[in-house]
Amino acid sequence: MSSLNGSKAFQADIIDDLSSYFKASNASQIAKNFASTIELILIDEEDVYSKAQGEQILRDFFIKHPPVKTSIFHKINTNPNYRFGVIVLSTSKETFRVSVTMKKFNNSFLITELRIEPAKD
Repeated sequence: MSSLNGSKAFQADIIDDLSSYFKASNASQIAKNFASTIELILIDEEDVYSKAQGEQILRDFFIKHPPVKTSIFHKINTNPNYRFGVIVLSTSKETFRVSVTMKKFNNSFLITELRIEPAKD
C-alpha cells in the first residue's frame, strides 16, 4: 500500500498528510496537491498563482518561518467533493492558522485555496 494517491484511504487522510508536510517545511509535497492554479493568501497578500509560483512562495515562507510543530484544529471530510482543514502551525516566534480548501478533480482532492494567517489568540 505504498501508492494510494487516488484511493479513498489516502484522500480521507489528506489533511493529516498536509499537516505533516507543513511541519517538515516540505513545499514540494504540499505543491503536489495544488490545483493548476491556487488562490494563496499569505499573511496580508492575496493572489492567484500557478502551481510552481505557489510552491516557491511556500518555500520562502518556510525559510522565514521554520515550523516547529503542527496540529490539526479542524477538518471537514464528509463531503464527497470537498475537503477543508485548519492546521495550526507553530514556529519558534509565532503561530499561524493555515486554512486549506480542496475540491475534487477527477478522483483526487486538490488544493484550490491556501490561507496562512497569524493565529488569533
